[in-house]
Amino acid sequence: MGGYGMIETRKLVKRFGLKTVLRGVDFQVQEGEFVALLGPNGAGKTTFLRILASLSRPSMGEVRIAGHRLPEQAAHVRRTLGVVSHLPLLYGDLSAEENLQFYGRMYSVPDLVHRIDEVLVMVDLASRRRDLVRTFSRGMQQRLAIGRAVLHDPLVMLLDEPHTGLDQDACVMLDNVLREVAARGRTVVMTSHDLARAADLASRFDILSRGTIIASARRGELAPDHLLAFYQQALKEA
Repeated sequence: MGGYGMIETRKLVKRFGLKTVLRGVDFQVQEGEFVALLGPNGAGKTTFLRILASLSRPSMGEVRIAGHRLPEQAAHVRRTLGVVSHLPLLYGDLSAEENLQFYGRMYSVPDLVHRIDEVLVMVDLASRRRDLVRTFSRGMQQRLAIGRAVLHDPLVMLLDEPHTGLDQDACVMLDNVLREVAARGRTVVMTSHDLARAADLASRFDILSRGTIIASARRGELAPDHLLAFYQQALKEA
């Protein structure tokens, strides 16, 4: 990919009017890495993920996903991505199965009927496959959104606080899905306020504060149970 990682940003800036949310972010993720993006509220995590997901345009700087440049090659980028955000991005007047059929055809998923069966079992919605999504609870919609995101086996997963709204069983389900995705060599970037869960899942921890990445560490560089101390020290020094 010409010297670029699977995900690469250089001097990334995002402004909303006079407010600068991202301040020259340099960020590189290699294929197969699982990065937990940590930071306090207002740090710019959601804005950053929205830019990576091609849902928002940067004000300045360079962004590449799988070698494709954003926003110019957004159509190519979207085919490589699975995205779980605060919004489920589902059609309420379609059933769970119909939602997956729609997205599966969009991504030309092979053996789609079988793949939908797999995904519905994975997210524990097989028994609700023909129910309209508007009848689902917030947690059930989030389950289906996770299923939609993994349906086409994307190269890159972007997850913004994906455990929000899930009960304990669903959180365990999501953790298992993410471990499976990582075991397949896919690249994952996940924002989270749950340091214990991040420590359990991720291979790298980046801390975003006031629109810039202030610290980064790999799992092997931190002693067990030291992520909280690393996080607190980074914010203190910033």
